[in-house]
This record gives sequence, C-alpha cells and structure tokens, in this order.
Amino acid sequence: MIRRAFAAWASVLAAVLLTSACAGPMVSQPGASAPVTVGIIGINDFHGAIEPPRQSVPVGQADGSVIQVPAGGGAWLASAIDSVRSQYAYHLTVSAGDMIGASQLNSSLFLDEPTIGVMNRIGLDFNAVGNHEFDLGIDELRRKQAGGCTQHSLRKPCQVEQFKGANFSFLAANVVTSDGHTLFPATALRSFGKGRERVRVGLIGLTLKGTEHLVSPAGLEGIRFADEAETINTLVPGLKAQGADAIVLLIHQGGRTKGLPNPQGCEALWGDILPILDKLDTRIDVVVSGHTHWDYVCDYAKVNPAKPFLLTSAGVFGELVTDITLKIDPRAHRVVAKQARNVIVQSPGYANARGPMRNTDLYPRFEPRPDIAEYVARYAEAGKAFTQRPAGTLAGMVERPNGDASRAGGTLGNLIADAQLAAGAGAGAEIAFMNAFGIRAPHQLVPAADGTVTFGQIYAVQPFNNTIVTQSMTGAEIKAVLEQGFDNIEPVQVLSPSRGFFYSFDLSRPIGERVVSMTLNGQPIDPAREYRVTTNSFLADGGDSFSLFSKQRNAVIGMPDIEALEAWLKAVPPRPVPSEARYKDLRPDVMPPKPPTMNSQPIPLKP
Repeated sequence: MIRRAFAAWASVLAAVLLTSACAGPMVSQPGASAPVTVGIIGINDFHGAIEPPRQSVPVGQADGSVIQVPAGGGAWLASAIDSVRSQYAYHLTVSAGDMIGASQLNSSLFLDEPTIGVMNRIGLDFNAVGNHEFDLGIDELRRKQAGGCTQHSLRKPCQVEQFKGANFSFLAANVVTSDGHTLFPATALRSFGKGRERVRVGLIGLTLKGTEHLVSPAGLEGIRFADEAETINTLVPGLKAQGADAIVLLIHQGGRTKGLPNPQGCEALWGDILPILDKLDTRIDVVVSGHTHWDYVCDYAKVNPAKPFLLTSAGVFGELVTDITLKIDPRAHRVVAKQARNVIVQSPGYANARGPMRNTDLYPRFEPRPDIAEYVARYAEAGKAFTQRPAGTLAGMVERPNGDASRAGGTLGNLIADAQLAAGAGAGAEIAFMNAFGIRAPHQLVPAADGTVTFGQIYAVQPFNNTIVTQSMTGAEIKAVLEQGFDNIEPVQVLSPSRGFFYSFDLSRPIGERVVSMTLNGQPIDPAREYRVTTNSFLADGGDSFSLFSKQRNAVIGMPDIEALEAWLKAVPPRPVPSEARYKDLRPDVMPPKPPTMNSQPIPLKP
C-alpha cells in the first residue's frame, strides 16, 4: 500500500544501500551456514497516537539542510509494519514501552482502549512496560492486559465497545510485587521453523528503574523497580537454557545523538542507557530502546568494543518503525549477522503555526490501512463532543519553545501556573508552580482567528487528569524544592511560576545553593513565613523528583487541572498571553542541553 516515488526514491535507496554500514550496521561472524532469517519490527513511545500527530521527522541532508517529513498515525503505522513484515517469513513485532499514557485525546478520553485495539489489529506481539503504562495505577494496567470494564479511575471504561484487553503480552522483568513475583512475565520465547532448521528468539522486557521518580507514588503501591542491568543479566542464562538462539532486549530507557538529525545514525551517542549497556551480558544480540523520544540505529561495538549490541530506537508517536534483520545459525545456536534501519511512516502533510509541512518524494508514502482507519474514526466520532467544544479564548499563541528539547515551560507553562493559582484561590493560594515536562505535544496553544481555543487543544497539552493541590510551605521549603529542580537528578528542569513570583538561579554554584533569589510581588521571600503553594497532584506527590512537595502540610485538594485551565481561559475574553520573565538563568551556558524526555504522570484517581 505504498505509492512509489519512482526516480527520487530509487536514487535514495541506492544511496542507502551503498552506505548501509553506517545506516544499518550488519555484524557478521564467520563459520555460519544456512542461517534462518527472522525480522524484528520495533516501535516505542507510541503514546496513544492513533491519529496522525501533526508532527514530522527531521532528516539531515548532505548539504547541511534538514527536511521535515510528516509522519505517524495508527493506520499509516499499520501499513508501514505490513510493508516491513512482507520481507520476512518469520517475524516478531515489539514495543519498548510508553505505548499508552500521555496519549492523544481520542485515546486518552477512552482510557487508551482504542490504542490497545489498534495494536491488536496491527498484530503487536510484546510490549515492555514503560513509565507511562503506570499512569492510572496497577489495577488499570492489569485491565489493559486482561480486558473487562471494571472502573479504576474517574473516566468510565467501555464507552464505545466491550473492552477485551490486549492480544499481546506485557513484559515487566524489573517490576516486582510484594510477593516477589513480577507484575507481568519477565521474558518470552518464540520459535520459528521446524526440525533442524528451528530457531528460538528469547525476549526480555522492562522499564527504567527511575520509573519510581516519574510516577505518582499512589500509583505504585505494592511494587518496586529493580536495577535494570542486574535484572537482565539474571535472566539471560535462563533463556539460553531454554534454547534461545537469539536474545532481544526491550528496555524503556534510551539515549540521544548529536549532529544533523539522522534516523539511521548514531553520532556521539549519550544518555542514561549507556551505563546499563556497559554492564550487560554480551549474549544479548539486539536492544530495542525508548523513553527519550529519539531515533537512532547503533552498532554499539563502536561505542564499547566489548559490548557488540545492535541498539535501536524508533523515535515517538509511531512516526518511525525499526526494521531489524537477524540471521541465526540453527546449528551453532547463535546470531551470525544483524542489521537495522528506521523506516519513516510518512503520512499526510499538514500546516501549523509555523507553516506547511509538505510530503516529500525522497521517502515512501504509506496509505492508511482501511480497517484501522475505520476503527480509529469510530473513536474520533465518539470524542467530538469533547474535542470540538470551545474552552475559552486567547489573545495569541502560547508555547513551550523547543518542546521536549527544553527544560522550561515558556509562556504555556506560565499560563498553566496562572490558571492553577486562580483555581487554588479558595484555599489561599499565593504561588503556583507548573512542571515543564508535564506539558505535552504539540507544546503550544494556537487560537483560531477569533481567539477560540478548543477543549481538544488544551487537553492535548495537559492530558493527565491531575487535580489541583494547595498546601502550606515556608519560604525555606520553597527554595529547597526549587533547588531539587537543579540537583542533577533527572529530570533537571525549571519550574514555571505563577504571576508575581520571580526567581534567579546559577547552575555553576554547588548543589543546594543554586537558587540565588526569590521574590513575590517584588518583595523577597521570607524563609520563615508560610505561603500557600499550588501545584498539580503529580508534583504534590513528589513527581519529577520534587520529593519535598510531598509533605502536603494543610493540603486542600481542588478541581482537575484541565478544568482549572479551561476556567482561566473563559474568565477573561480573550485571556492575555503571560509573556513576562518569571525567572533568570544567571549562567545559561551551564544548563544541560537537550535533556531526555521526562514525562509526568497522574494520580490514579478512584471514582
């Protein structure tokens, strides 16, 4: 289901084949005979992007320019996966976590049931849990696997159809329950072929240990997250004993690269996955990674010669799919060659506030698979009453500039903080803070010509269904919690304050002494005085490593954060853009660049 872009695509394909040693490393070993080929189709960080996310994949060109390729959407992803699968008699389709959670409105409104339905139709085989799988708590995650309509959150399940659960298996090797078992299976084993030509592929799936810092503690009661490398290395011998000829690791942790954007590249790889890889058993063949929303294909032996892994990531939102080829010697019981490439899931062009994003003939264009397009359309129609209704007016665009590549919230963070301050007024709120990583794509609100902003727009940037919490904190405690944003424990980020609050910081100073000044309405913050401080419930429970918020002294729980934002937008037509500076970075050259994406989670609310 691909429209061929004949001449242009043929030339690009020829160039890719000539440079395959860089774009998709093939690692071969001598002595193998009659290998069996198995395809591994990998995705990660889908985040319920069942419709085209109106985002693009940047690809650097030889002349130093960058092409933006519109990509993503469940029906287009299905066609791309079908295209890759068609190359293989034997194949597995896998996901490295955050398949659900922080999702598009038409998936989130329905508790990500449509995302599970899309993946069932695509034919996903395994999904390693990521931090977002825990958004609505353990019981709701178990429902995602098993099906049923038991309600575990404020939203009612099974609004469109009877939910039957996932046909694929969740893997959770390092998610340990109070009885010592894993929440879901730690490993899986699949066989291909018959007789002497039979080969077995073992899989291990897990999330980052830091999930405990990225999810509200209320959603993690009764489980703990074990060390990644220790867990993996303990499981490898068992898979080998069961006859695994190849081992594929699905891990919700990742890295980033530098230089021109290159979905096939691995220039100057860095990130939290490296120390994990450097500890791993070398009998692992492929590592399918995620979490950072970055795309890469790496022959990790070029980073660490002692660790000859093939490392991949397919970016975010189903905008790419990774085509991994394993050649397995069934007699030697080992992988003799492996290679990978990222396929851009080019979908229809679109326009945003920055102009048109047009399709290109340099990459294949995929048609939407009809059955999935029809299925997604059912949920889009069911969600129209929510997505299209006006939610207020704005005097201009507000945004978090650079999105996930920024540690600050921009004018959008300021707007949300102001809305939460107003929502906490009845509880005496004087200051409010918003976490930058709680602002989701598209990272901006662009009003219509008449200033109207829809509910679908505000939900897209704030989809967690957190509540507003107002508590008492001394000036000294406020300083201490701001210091936690700069303590080098990820995620390092600048909290967006509400109007009237201003602070400055200097990251060249020692940890704990980096906040230099704080004022409220022009007056210095008194360390001994108590102030009433409002945040979303995720922060109030210590999320994003802001543990000092979790004291919750004299706490008052208010309305959902999305209702607070809507009320703020409706109160003053149109709501002015809060563009004033609310903090000052005294040493911007010290701020760590391009952080890994850290994603805020909601409290699993009970009805």
